[in-house]
Amino acid sequence: MTAHHRVALVTGAAQGIGRGIALRLAKDGFDLALVDIKEDKLEAVAKEITTTGRKATTFAADVSRRDDIYAAIDYTEKELGGFDVIVNNAGIAQVKPLAEVTPEEVDRIFKINIDGVLWGIQAAAAKFKARGQKGKIINASSIAGHDGFAMLGVYSATKFAVRALTQAAAKEYASAGITVNAYCPGIVGTDMWVEIDERFSQITGTPKGETYKKFVEGIALGRAQTPDDVASLVSFLASSDSDYITGQSIVTDGGIVYR
Repeated sequence: MTAHHRVALVTGAAQGIGRGIALRLAKDGFDLALVDIKEDKLEAVAKEITTTGRKATTFAADVSRRDDIYAAIDYTEKELGGFDVIVNNAGIAQVKPLAEVTPEEVDRIFKINIDGVLWGIQAAAAKFKARGQKGKIINASSIAGHDGFAMLGVYSATKFAVRALTQAAAKEYASAGITVNAYCPGIVGTDMWVEIDERFSQITGTPKGETYKKFVEGIALGRAQTPDDVASLVSFLASSDSDYITGQSIVTDGGIVYR
């Protein structure tokens, strides 16, 4: 069974992992709804997708706002004529010692990384049920959702929370034929890791690039991860091949943490 004429929505699709996922799903035969706050970059990704022969539409939204997610899904259904998969990919990182984290910073990262996933789960499940169909919900966790990393404590907490939401949602929505899983990337060569490396440099005094290099050297397969590596797992989770998998947070990191 192919994914032809199915519709997927990807949040955080303007760049990095989200862009990689969107392009892979288009290759798999999905039409795409691209959601991000960076509207200008979304258009560039949409053009890349349409050159493959698939349809793409864009929607500017802040995933921390519940109404924005519901509106994005309604728009997706209207513009693309269906709704089968949501990839709750949007997220931000934070590098800071726990002793220095402020309430405002906690509020912001929780709203995006946890609330954003929760609203995506909620809105997607409601739409699948309204359409009387099965569906797939795929969430972005991390290796930091399996191991808490120093200087990434609050970020790690958000990714542990995504695993909890994934497990709970899988149990709650299984009877409706909705599967809920998460992907857990490692060290991906994207703009987010450039920012993480720079923050480590500022905090520890190590030269720029050293933290990234150190993490990459700890990968068993000997190289940094690419967005395409992550997208391959998401492709599987979005396909019928994963129909009997739910509630899982699958590590894709080249060999850093082992579960």
